[in-house]
Amino acid sequence: MFRIRSVTPADLDILTDIEAQSFPEAEKATRESFEKRLAVFSDHFLILEDAGRPVGLIDGMVTDQRTITDDLYEDATKHNPKGRFQSVFGLAVIPEYRRRGCGTMLLRAFVEYARGQGREGVILTCKEHLIDFYGATGFRKVGLSESVHGGARWYDMELIF
Repeated sequence: MFRIRSVTPADLDILTDIEAQSFPEAEKATRESFEKRLAVFSDHFLILEDAGRPVGLIDGMVTDQRTITDDLYEDATKHNPKGRFQSVFGLAVIPEYRRRGCGTMLLRAFVEYARGQGREGVILTCKEHLIDFYGATGFRKVGLSESVHGGARWYDMELIF
């Protein structure tokens, strides 16, 4: 039985583990990065559990920027609690739970959380092969991102309310 919950500081190792299973070394958030993010915007993290087992996460800061730039990943203090847009820094699901709707559940919950907080929309970057996945949940491709995070090519996506 799936359940989505908020995170606590005790979830640091869980977040780090799920992230490590989901992103290449150059792209994944480190334990230290998660520590900094949790200290500033822990209320913008969700964990998906299956019968109490953590299987996925979603997180991101709030900003007035319409797109994600690399400096946002690197500096948690750029979080603006009154910002217009909820960003998605990471949507990660452990391998054996992929293609079972887990990512979609997390994304929809995060979108509804942002909507409930009165944000104007949700922004993210993704690789080309994920454009259709995000498009199926209402996001539209804005174009090639300025982000070069992890040396990858990213596309800006947005869902405006």
